[in-house]
Amino acid sequence: MSLPVHLVPTLAGVGVGDLVTVEGDEAHHAVAVRRLRVGEQVVLTDGAGVAARGPVASTGKRVFTLTVESVDVHEPATPEVVVVQAIPKGDRGELAVEVLTEVGVARVVPWAASRSVAVWKGERASKSLAKWRATAREAAKQARRPWFPEVTEMTTTAAVADLVADAALAVVLHEEAATPLAAVPVPTSGRVVVVVGPEGGLTDDEVGVFVGAGAVSVRLGAEVLRTSTAGVAAAAAILSRTPRWR
Repeated sequence: MSLPVHLVPTLAGVGVGDLVTVEGDEAHHAVAVRRLRVGEQVVLTDGAGVAARGPVASTGKRVFTLTVESVDVHEPATPEVVVVQAIPKGDRGELAVEVLTEVGVARVVPWAASRSVAVWKGERASKSLAKWRATAREAAKQARRPWFPEVTEMTTTAAVADLVADAALAVVLHEEAATPLAAVPVPTSGRVVVVVGPEGGLTDDEVGVFVGAGAVSVRLGAEVLRTSTAGVAAAAAILSRTPRWR
């Protein structure tokens, strides 16, 4: 059984034998909700590649300490997978972020596509982004990831085109594309960008901009997936052809 994982701000300089203190909401959840006990083995991570394992030394109302028995440093996974996710309606954005995190995506980029039903503006934008980031954080802990994914600020079509231009491979999911994703060679290193359109679909102009920047327009299969699940299906299909999943 995998050990529970808790997030700390940093593990820089932490070594075997050190005592690490976890405070605030993270500690409250561990102690009050999970009923963490002294002696229980847990893993701490900073979400930036470092993980420390050891037994709980003490617990308090909103604090616990861990005695470090081992420290592991993980390099970022390669190829890096970035998913540009058109903003969907309702809670489907959080669903997309959750499953993308679980499958191993390095970055999720919220995108205001032309046909996005939901619109992020003002306070709604701040709250929605905070929900996406909280979802990614919790899903990363559940998936035991040493590197947590980044959820960026909402971006524009022009900025997505720049991201596409810098990628080792970029694909745009489109149900009318002639090329299947399975036919596209996948690099073993660098950055792979997957662009997922909104409920209303991509416009011809958007597809043209991304293809012009170097992306390949691809289809997954005969079925048309929801925007909240298309990204994870594509990411999984790509990762299955890389050393990361072998």
